[in-house]
Amino acid sequence: MLVDDSGGGGVVVNSSSPTSSLAYLQRVDDNPYEALPSTARNVTHMMAGAAAGILEHTVMYPIDCIKTRMQALRPDPQARYKGVVDGLYKMLHLEGFRNTVRGISAVVGGAGPAHAMYFGCYEHIKWKMMKSGGNQQLANAFAACGATLLHDAVMNPADVIKQRMQMFNSPYRNCSHCVFVILKQEGVRAFYRSYPTQLTMNLPFQVIHFMTYDYTQDLFNKERKYDPKSHVASGALAGALAAILTMPQDVCKTLLNTQEHCARKHSPYISGLATAFRTVYEYRGVRGYFRGVVPRVIFQIPATAISWSVYEFFKFFISQKTNEKYFNSQKVNQIPVHASSR
Repeated sequence: MLVDDSGGGGVVVNSSSPTSSLAYLQRVDDNPYEALPSTARNVTHMMAGAAAGILEHTVMYPIDCIKTRMQALRPDPQARYKGVVDGLYKMLHLEGFRNTVRGISAVVGGAGPAHAMYFGCYEHIKWKMMKSGGNQQLANAFAACGATLLHDAVMNPADVIKQRMQMFNSPYRNCSHCVFVILKQEGVRAFYRSYPTQLTMNLPFQVIHFMTYDYTQDLFNKERKYDPKSHVASGALAGALAAILTMPQDVCKTLLNTQEHCARKHSPYISGLATAFRTVYEYRGVRGYFRGVVPRVIFQIPATAISWSVYEFFKFFISQKTNEKYFNSQKVNQIPVHASSR
């Protein structure tokens, strides 16, 4: 008897029944993400997630840099941008292409393991809840929350380094120098000063993101097959909506990560979401909570579209390879046994 206890639904196949074996094979053909052996399933999601995360954060990195600068409370006169196009033009004209990707190595180093845990955790929790008869949308929401806690724990230090490197006239030579200076002057705590704020942003962001993605997949891809067009469309819509609804927290997170000197009038460092909210309002008013919303949406639409399409592609590719090896190794067990003639 062959037992598949993967996240695909726990299919049991009787080796003496050719019909059951064919049904199992047909299910794999219908949905290449299902019926993986249990030893490979989490690895599949983690490898796909790591590849997706790195591409998501690097392809649109210059746009993310503009967003960080537009969220500054008192930007340098040379870094006051009217919009994304104006920001790109000024950065390239005054600083050169190299400055549009300053800090990208920190993102690459953090995004791989962070997204590997993120997608692996998401798929595992969702499968467990669905297996026990839970509601699909509720399973998506709980899985997204659990995945975000792990993701942000890894990604938060990388985000601090990235945003400090992105600021105009950043005093740091490179990412290693940035880490050294922060540890020396502020301690390890500086890398997690924005972690609670990051969670207040990313928990609702990912819940909106995943629920929207799954909902639109039900509309565009009802059979849940590998379909690049539907993955791109669903990812783009999910990312744009989540980005707009969580914009105020993103502005506060940037302030906590960059620790602008102009904002530190009453204490050496800005700590906590409430303090960040008050500070942004003091300098920019209500409109300050939505500074950089356009570049953030422009960043998130292709970033999430790329992330989901790459994730689904790698999941499909790795699943196909794993299934081929799995069925080849089980070929002997799937041959029906005939009773000997008397």
